[in-house]
Amino acid sequence: QEELVESGGGSVQAGGSLRLSCAASGFTISNHCMAWFRQGPGKEREGVAAINKNGPIYAESVQGRFTISQDNAKNTFDLQMNSLKDEDSAVYYCARNRGLRGTWCPLMPEFWGYWGQGTQVTVSS
Repeated sequence: QEELVESGGGSVQAGGSLRLSCAASGFTISNHCMAWFRQGPGKEREGVAAINKNGPIYAESVQGRFTISQDNAKNTFDLQMNSLKDEDSAVYYCARNRGLRGTWCPLMPEFWGYWGQGTQVTVSS
């Protein structure tokens, strides 16, 4: 059974850094598109970053500050967040697409079929 479990959330001051990790089980992450989404209070879920067959893609709001990576040996998918801002506060979710890793894996929630339970990130100034 496919499962995604996020960890690494917490509270940090603006300008600080956090690293989130998504542990996958029941499948091999390198065979699928993987993504990070977030949802702030009263907001819709938005895509943060994803990896497809061509490499990583980032939302404009996090470009240059966030970096995604995968560890094939551990079967984990990480999100390194630097220069955090108040507006980055949200519950962060790891996601996997329904099919295999292709070249088109958009940052639209409806595209993704598997989700973790989320981890809270709170940034305070």
